[in-house]
Amino acid sequence: MTRPIIVFDLDGTLVDTAPDLLDSLNHSLAASDLAAVDEAGFRRFVGHGGRVMIERAHTAQNKALVAEEHDRLLQLFLDHYTLNIPGKSRPYPGVVAALDRFQAAGYLMAVCTNKYEANSVALIGALGLSKYFAAICGQDTFAFRKPDPRHLTETIRLASGDPESAVMVGDSQTDIDTAKAAGIPVVAVDFGYTDRHVREFEPTLVISHFDTLTPDLAERLIAAAR
Repeated sequence: MTRPIIVFDLDGTLVDTAPDLLDSLNHSLAASDLAAVDEAGFRRFVGHGGRVMIERAHTAQNKALVAEEHDRLLQLFLDHYTLNIPGKSRPYPGVVAALDRFQAAGYLMAVCTNKYEANSVALIGALGLSKYFAAICGQDTFAFRKPDPRHLTETIRLASGDPESAVMVGDSQTDIDTAKAAGIPVVAVDFGYTDRHVREFEPTLVISHFDTLTPDLAERLIAAAR
């Protein structure tokens, strides 16, 4: 019998990476003579990877961005971020205890993120969380990425799971839309990186702390979706 699986987004869901993403974004913006983004403004730009963050920051400051310059700034962003992993990033409160609960209950676990795979693997490893995950899939693992539902379903299959016995946990409209398109129940955390409350995107459930996330809850969500 296939073990149930729980799949997590990474940035803004499992790990608070905002301080390091913000530092790397501002490092790249300085090279384009743009003003730094503050922590409050950062939420408007995050959620789709470094390239989109850089593009949105330029748009917000009414500065044109040609393709070659975009590529150069993205490389600056990635180099800065990669060299500083794990930096100030830390798991959210309750994450490790929740992972322990699901591991003890026999769940498979995986990460499905629009962060690059190498950086995702490095961050998870640096934080001592690698032992929990059967698969870690980033934006470049497959030829598609969230919100394409195949990013989620193929992550599940790579982890030897079954999409019919799966739950997704994320923090953004992208995560919610991905799971819904795959027909998989989705739990949204309300402390992640979005400038609108996740309730507006109609996830299956909203939680405010990982203490709420239990195998019993996941089992009920999976059963209700069948």
